[in-house]
Amino acid sequence: MLDLIQITNDPAFARRCDALDGMRLFVDLERLGKAQRQAGRNSFISSHQVDDVGRIKAQLRRSRLMVRVNPLHPGTRAEVEAVLAQGADMLMLPMFENAGQLREFLALVGGRAPVSALLENAGALATVEEWIAAPGLSEVFVGLNDLHLSLGRRFMFEPLAEGLVDRVAALARAQGLRFGFGGIARLEEGLLPGRDVLAEHLRLGSGAVILSRTFHRSDSSNSFEDEVAALRATEAALALRTPQQALQDGRRIALAIRGIAQSMAEAA
Repeated sequence: MLDLIQITNDPAFARRCDALDGMRLFVDLERLGKAQRQAGRNSFISSHQVDDVGRIKAQLRRSRLMVRVNPLHPGTRAEVEAVLAQGADMLMLPMFENAGQLREFLALVGGRAPVSALLENAGALATVEEWIAAPGLSEVFVGLNDLHLSLGRRFMFEPLAEGLVDRVAALARAQGLRFGFGGIARLEEGLLPGRDVLAEHLRLGSGAVILSRTFHRSDSSNSFEDEVAALRATEAALALRTPQQALQDGRRIALAIRGIAQSMAEAA
């Protein structure tokens, strides 16, 4: 069962998520440099605060709480201490570019919580073999939104069609690490439908995906719980595919991604 990662600082919504199986709550403190990187795009810029970590943690009985801190900076030590004191179960480091930066962060955490490395730029991708065996690392999560921008691609799923995500997944498996990537919309929505995104998660042995904003919007007759149930039913069905069927689906999805990217290039 995939961890469905829900970004929120709403205690009431966190309680609803915690009642469901396989949820991971996510408080997002990252702001340094994010607005500049994603200027002109409809991207989520969090307004979460350190105190939200404790507020959300207090609501949880079953789910783990992950906190994304800011990229490594002079205040990282204090930020790590603050979120651990608030009860974070797992820390995520964004925007590192090399093994030295990740190892510095792991040393600051000092084994007090699992660490998820957010691979989301060309530097981290180019040096992945140098840092993926770092002691203390628990998970590798590929952030497709920033990664595709860093690589100069038009469509966020192009690194998936190019086999780059497959490569990272294989390296993570070889190290016994958890692996996840990207976000997912509702099953039949999105330029690349959520159903196809989910299929690729299962093909690659992914253990985690972030639920996108469209997944739990309010302008629908289906509740958040209904949408999660539909996703779980599809996850179970896709898990029954043979390896050959999963491979065929992967080839079809890669062609669809390339077609979308081509259309975007022509429109530009």
